Amino acid sequence: MPGSIFNLTEKHSIANSFLAELRNIHVQKDRMRFRRNLERVGEVLAYEISQTLRYAPADIETPLGVSSTALPAQRIVLATILRAGLPLHQGLLNYFDRADNAFVSAYRRQHKDGSFTIQLDYISTPDLDNSVLILADPMLATGASVNLALKEMARFGKPDTIHVVTVIASVAGIDAVRRQHPEAHIWAGSIDEELTAKSYIVPGLGDAGDLAYGEKR
Repeated sequence: MPGSIFNLTEKHSIANSFLAELRNIHVQKDRMRFRRNLERVGEVLAYEISQTLRYAPADIETPLGVSSTALPAQRIVLATILRAGLPLHQGLLNYFDRADNAFVSAYRRQHKDGSFTIQLDYISTPDLDNSVLILADPMLATGASVNLALKEMARFGKPDTIHVVTVIASVAGIDAVRRQHPEAHIWAGSIDEELTAKSYIVPGLGDAGDLAYGEKR
């Protein structure tokens, strides 16, 4: 069964305010605010994803009796592509606080002709068999980083379900992920139409890693 695409801004919610501040060139000057807004979007999308999980009945003992409820019944692994994905990952972890965690080190290697390749240095991950894998990357531009991360993580087991969480996605990036990983569900804060020749999303928000942690050299 093919994966679904969720666009948070298709419905009006307080998340619109977080996304507006993330895009705003004046608010972006406050790195702490930028990181917190990435985290907030992660929290909202975690709640949305939680509604798709399998649940099992549970009885909870209270001081005055027993309360029956339903609790998530699947093992969750939260993965992120360093470094820009860390605040988004934290937002997901705030809600899925019992999840296992995985980290992927990947970066763009720019070539003289303007093209680039994705270089992956290492992966730290638990066993992924029968898990719900949630991969966070704040900007889904070409989809190359996500595709490479998912390809390499497949060496560590086969998840039951794959979710890709991003703050801003391009249509081209979504199409690229769906071609290689049609089973993956994509959760985006917002989806933008344009991708420049240098693979920047327009209107986008700029470089999420630089805005969160300072420009790299």
